[in-house]
Amino acid sequence: MSTTDYIVDIALILIIFRQTSIRELTARHAVLPILIIAWAGQHYLRGFTIGGNDLPLIVGFAVLGAALGSWSGLATKVWREGSGPVLARAGTVAVLTWVAGMGFRFAFAVWANTPSGDRAIGRFSVEHHVTSGQAWTTALVLMAFGEVLARVAIMQWRRARLSQPAAQLVYG
Repeated sequence: MSTTDYIVDIALILIIFRQTSIRELTARHAVLPILIIAWAGQHYLRGFTIGGNDLPLIVGFAVLGAALGSWSGLATKVWREGSGPVLARAGTVAVLTWVAGMGFRFAFAVWANTPSGDRAIGRFSVEHHVTSGQAWTTALVLMAFGEVLARVAIMQWRRARLSQPAAQLVYG
C-alpha cells in the first residue's frame, strides 16, 4: 500500500468522527465523502473479466458496505427544532458501524500486503474460485462505495424530509 492509500483509508475511517458533535446537516456535507470515493474509484477500479465466484464476492462486499452505511445513517440522530436548521449527531452505534466497515477494509488491505495474508487470500481464492486479485480490489472498493453512498443517501433523505414544512410531510 502506498502512502496515499493509507491516507485515503484513514480519512474514510475518521470522517465519521467530525459528525459526533451536533452540527447543521446540509447538502454540502455529502461532498467530501463523495469526492473521496470518486477519487478511489478512479484510482482503484480497473477492467477485469468476471469468472468463477468473482461476482458473488464483489456483490457480497458491496451489500455488506451498503448495510453498514445504512445502519450508520439510520443510527445517527437527525432533528429539527422549530423552523431552525436540520441538525445531526452521530452517536456510538453510528460510529461503531461506520468504523467496523471502513476499519475492516483497511485492516484487510494491510493484511493482504503481508506474506501470510497474500498466501491465505491466494488459498481462499483457489478454494472458492475467485479468479483475480482485481476482483478483491473491486469488492473492497465497492464495499466502501456502498457504505458511503448508503449513509450519504439516508442522511440527505432525512434532511430533506425534515426541511419540508410540517403541513407537507406525509407519514405512513
